[in-house]
Amino acid sequence: MNELNYSVVSEFFVLLGLCDSWELQVFFFLLILVLYLVIVLGNIFIVVLVVTDSHLHSPMYFLLANLSFVDLLLSSVTTPKMITDLLKENKTISFEGCMCQILFVHFVGGGEMVLLVAMAYDRYVAICKPLHYTSIMSQRRCIWLVMISWTIGFIHSMSQLVVIVDLPFCGPRVVNSFFCDIPLVIELACIDSYSLGILMNSDSGVLAMTCFIVLLISYTYILLTVRHYSKVGVSKALSTCTAHIMVVVLFFGPCIFIYVWPLNITSVDKFLAVFYSVITPLLNPAIYTFRNKEIKVSLRRFKNQYVKSRWNL
Repeated sequence: MNELNYSVVSEFFVLLGLCDSWELQVFFFLLILVLYLVIVLGNIFIVVLVVTDSHLHSPMYFLLANLSFVDLLLSSVTTPKMITDLLKENKTISFEGCMCQILFVHFVGGGEMVLLVAMAYDRYVAICKPLHYTSIMSQRRCIWLVMISWTIGFIHSMSQLVVIVDLPFCGPRVVNSFFCDIPLVIELACIDSYSLGILMNSDSGVLAMTCFIVLLISYTYILLTVRHYSKVGVSKALSTCTAHIMVVVLFFGPCIFIYVWPLNITSVDKFLAVFYSVITPLLNPAIYTFRNKEIKVSLRRFKNQYVKSRWNL
């Protein structure tokens, strides 16, 4: 009988979504739909701007374009499904779809953590070793940094998936969120999931905390170094580093709370999941656009070229 219960189970997971109120679901549908369109357009625009403007062909903007691409992927893993489910009464996802969400959320999320470390390394070299910047941050090294971030993200996600995919599930498969994530899915397994949950959360928590501590040390060292520069140099370094630090805090804050904080508060976890899957990818282009002078100049050049081309037509 126990073997039968383990094998004969639903092929779908039920997602409870963000809320139960129909009015709130319609409101969230319209809000998140608009935000997602801004995310797609904003991040694609930054990638196109960096690729097409020769003035932005530098290591920092190469990494920034990759960050925008990663943010677009991270948001696209969960947000389209969340938007369509807000207008559905029955919110379900197949077992394969659930496992794919877990795979890609941790693949892209883990890669973004390491990519932010690579961006901090770029700022460290540019500010602390400016004379050697071009030789250290060569095109080959930049490509290697991006490849390393994707590789670590892949290893991290696969280490999670190989454990989750073979778990036995029985009874109701109800996930109290708008997408499948490891802590919520493990709770549905027909085993003593407490120790396994701690192990899986520790995997994500260690990666998040390690990258965050490295970033904290890096930017602290950079800020201590720029004290000896001229006022102009300090102002420029602080402007660049402040934008990076804001992105780091916005991304790592929710991740650390979800995977490191010992208490599981469903309403807070839902809000933080929305934050790092919708709000952070939305704010990253805005932060770099409005705080970066070279991006602003590039935007004006792009606008002038567009107007000139339209005028010639």
